[in-house]
Amino acid sequence: MSSIFSKIVNGDITCYKVAESQKFLAFLDVNPLVKGHVLVIPKQEIDYIFDLEDDLLSELNVFAKKVAIKMKKVLPCERIGVTVIGLEVPHAHIHLIPINSIVDMDFSKPKKHFESSEMESIAKSILEA
Repeated sequence: MSSIFSKIVNGDITCYKVAESQKFLAFLDVNPLVKGHVLVIPKQEIDYIFDLEDDLLSELNVFAKKVAIKMKKVLPCERIGVTVIGLEVPHAHIHLIPINSIVDMDFSKPKKHFESSEMESIAKSILEA
């Protein structure tokens, strides 16, 4: 069964895309911890990040770095935090989270909600950075 991320890759579910390459996709998390929370995934559905071949894992991290640099240019934050949990969706992914302190990456906190128009604006600003 396809993961929700594979459905996004295939266009069955829409997303707020911030970057894309032949192998990877980055989009806004629809249940973000903070404004601008991005998910970076390989388009190939592989459940666990450490099951990725070394080359693909390296390329995924380089792609995530490029996205993080764009995010830092347009989102007010001290850093872009990086985390991999891997329990929520059975598809390897990296969380890129604009942070000003470590508590900004506390996944036990209630998730934020932003209107579609704001999500589109955030995605556009990152995409165009």
